[in-house]
Amino acid sequence: MKKLTQCAAALLIGTLLSASAGAAEKTLVTVNGSAIPQSTADLFIAEQTAQGATDNAELRNAVREELIRRELLVQEAQKAGIDKKSDVIAQINAMRQSVLIRSFLQDYAKKHPVSDAQLKSLYETIKSQMSGTEYKARHVLVKDEAEAKAIIEKLKKGEKFADLAKQSIDTGTKDNGGELGWATPANFVKPFADALTGLSKGKFTETPVKTDFGYHVILLEDSRPQTIPSFDELKPRLQQQAQAEQISKMVEDLRAKAKLK
Repeated sequence: MKKLTQCAAALLIGTLLSASAGAAEKTLVTVNGSAIPQSTADLFIAEQTAQGATDNAELRNAVREELIRRELLVQEAQKAGIDKKSDVIAQINAMRQSVLIRSFLQDYAKKHPVSDAQLKSLYETIKSQMSGTEYKARHVLVKDEAEAKAIIEKLKKGEKFADLAKQSIDTGTKDNGGELGWATPANFVKPFADALTGLSKGKFTETPVKTDFGYHVILLEDSRPQTIPSFDELKPRLQQQAQAEQISKMVEDLRAKAKLK
């Protein structure tokens, strides 16, 4: 059986330590007089199958054994008074709160679905913000202006940009020739973006570009109209964003109405 996730463990703790369980609920197994409900096993099975496990007799037996072992440990913890400790109570309450919040938000999302019209409106907004040009660039970042000027002089003499990039203090790009990949100017701080957009293809900055990070020497390798993914390609992300914004507004409304002392 695959390792149980933290989510499943948190849900199980809330179930096992709950003060009341439905009396009419189907019981999976009784351990020293304490019933483990079938619904708890179903929760674990669903968690495992969501991770790729096959729902079969082997999985169900493994879940049953795991729940028995956990129930035995819970019983021993209760005998030792662990469940009465303030820090343990606080952790249990926090887990219970997390479960309630997650379940409430899932229920809220189901009851307040985002329409295709909303998604298309959001897509048009994003598309308008994405219109423009993408640039493929390299850079060398150094601490002082003199060092940047020295690099520029070496470039003018024909030294390769990729070799000089090894001097960069940007650890994320120094080992791949200073390559930044395709990006829009919005991805960079203004001095860098202004210098980049002012370059012609194949040219580098002949004056060091100062930013809060240090001094840059920038090479523009190419540019192209920005590629905008289709609505269908972006739809899952749009759905997540729209739901997140909807939930955020709901929480803000609750916060505004809350009475605090």
